[in-house]
Amino acid sequence: MTERCAASRWLVLVVRVPAEPSRHRVAVWRELRRIGALSLGQGSWVVPDAPVFADGVTRVIELAQRGAGEVLVLDAVGRAEPDTARLTALFTAERTEEWAEFLADCGKFEAEIAKEIRIGKFTMAELEEEEQSLERLRRWHRDIKARDLFGAPAAEEAEARLKHCADRLADYTEQVFQALHQM
Repeated sequence: MTERCAASRWLVLVVRVPAEPSRHRVAVWRELRRIGALSLGQGSWVVPDAPVFADGVTRVIELAQRGAGEVLVLDAVGRAEPDTARLTALFTAERTEEWAEFLADCGKFEAEIAKEIRIGKFTMAELEEEEQSLERLRRWHRDIKARDLFGAPAAEEAEARLKHCADRLADYTEQVFQALHQM
């Protein structure tokens, strides 16, 4: 079954974790957000029934159980096409928000590189810091792309922007090495 085909089927997670200690509820909530689950309301979440979400769903169940809670996982399909379309639209809107945040961080990365060039800060320490920032962007991009099953509109822009960030870092790297070899 392909992920696109599976995406017409959904997993509904009904999560119940005691309020105290709160760390268990927070851990479950963070994992649900990390995997890209869509909140349907008080304790109810949904993800497409696709392999990319399987490990995350398992982790949610484990975290809930550690906190003396439980997760009821239900297979679901929209009763009618508008229901499926609505879930797809809501899920894609969540990915669109993630892509927007990603694009904003790409802008911050590009601004940081421009600032370092402008002030002439061509050090190995700064280069290593910028390499780590780019690697974080790459991991984030990979994670969002994996769960963006329906192709949010900003996905292509994010791909291009990540490439631009890599190009900016390559330019900066060259400038760092030139500066260090002149000393």
